[in-house]
Amino acid sequence: MSPMEQNSQSKLTDFISLLIPISSGGGSVARQGLQRLLALRTFVTISSVIGLLIFQSLSPLDIPVRFISYLILAISISVLAGYWRLKSSWVVSNMELFIYVLGDVVFLIILLLNTGGAGNPLISYLLVLLAFTATLLPRRFVNTFAIGSILLYTSFLLLDLSAEHDMPIGSESEQVTFQLHLVGMWVIFLVSAILITVLITAMASAIQIRELNLAAARENELKNEQLVAIGTLAAGTAHALGTPLSTMAVLLTELDKLDATQLQQSDIKEDISLLRQQVTRCKHSLTQLTQYYNKDNSDKGESISLGGFVSDISDYIINIHPTASVKFELDGDPEIRVTSDLSVKHALINIIENGIKAANSSVQVKYSMTDDDPRLLEISIVDDGPGIPAEVMENMGEPFISMRKESMGLGIFLANAAIHKLGGSIEMFNMKKGGAKTIIKLPLPKREES
Repeated sequence: MSPMEQNSQSKLTDFISLLIPISSGGGSVARQGLQRLLALRTFVTISSVIGLLIFQSLSPLDIPVRFISYLILAISISVLAGYWRLKSSWVVSNMELFIYVLGDVVFLIILLLNTGGAGNPLISYLLVLLAFTATLLPRRFVNTFAIGSILLYTSFLLLDLSAEHDMPIGSESEQVTFQLHLVGMWVIFLVSAILITVLITAMASAIQIRELNLAAARENELKNEQLVAIGTLAAGTAHALGTPLSTMAVLLTELDKLDATQLQQSDIKEDISLLRQQVTRCKHSLTQLTQYYNKDNSDKGESISLGGFVSDISDYIINIHPTASVKFELDGDPEIRVTSDLSVKHALINIIENGIKAANSSVQVKYSMTDDDPRLLEISIVDDGPGIPAEVMENMGEPFISMRKESMGLGIFLANAAIHKLGGSIEMFNMKKGGAKTIIKLPLPKREES
């Protein structure tokens, strides 16, 4: 869809939303409908009075001034009563809104009985009320109002035709012409009423269903984002716990083989100290996972310097994989602010650890600004391993795809979801000289205005 078509569709949606209050953000649909009905009643009354004054000044009409004054007063009181009703905490039901619509019909009947009947152009206001009913109320109310308005118009038409037939004044041709005019207006009203009842009711129903489907889709999307965030952090925490737990398992196995005399030796204290460090590391990883969803977590949604971000990742990798040959390189201003998101840290750590496990000798991690966009941080991870197999490359980014039997195959999938959530991108490919390369691009947070 072109931008012009999107703009036109947006304007049409905004216009329809003015007529059809679907969202309940400002209250129930019936309550919003009552607000607009009162505004419509006020607008029509004021417009009619202004129009009457204009035509009265140009061509004086024989109108019952006292009657019109009383009717305007009654309408004003009804509008004030309606707004007082809106201020109450009671729920506005569909039946109550329909009664307010019928109130407008009563005012219109009183006006028509005293100012020309079917010959008064204001009788077409019934179509406006019908359209209003069709957009807001269920079909049973719409059908009832449509049938009632047609019968009402027909009754006024028959009364006027009988009155014209009994009038002795005026030529016969003039009476016939006016009667044809009244019948033609009635036919147009009948066709318009049927079209409004069928088409606008269907359109309003379709829009309401569409809005409900969009709301359900947005809710599902939010749930999926939360699940992806939890999964990403859980996968990162699992990686963080894996090495310390393996270390503790090895140490405990060795200690279990020693007898009482050997356990009293001084070098055992070094093993116990190492075990304590690994327990502390596991506790820290679990604390990070818990604090991510804590309101007091200062790391969520904030930014840190690029140097601090690089330091956090490198310290973790060096502590967890002290024997791995991993080279970190920063090509850029270390004071640049980057998003400090725990899920992204876990995603990056997961990819670096995959490179360590696949590499023959070394892994290189480079942070730099992209050439195309200075507001993008590019992180490249290169290993000198055998590369990514073709069958894995074809399904890269999907869940449960892994090169190792002991892996669940969720790491890359969750990393991809976490990076895309922040508006970034991730790309993996094999290099011609051997090994695999991963390029992550992350948008830098907007600078705060001083």
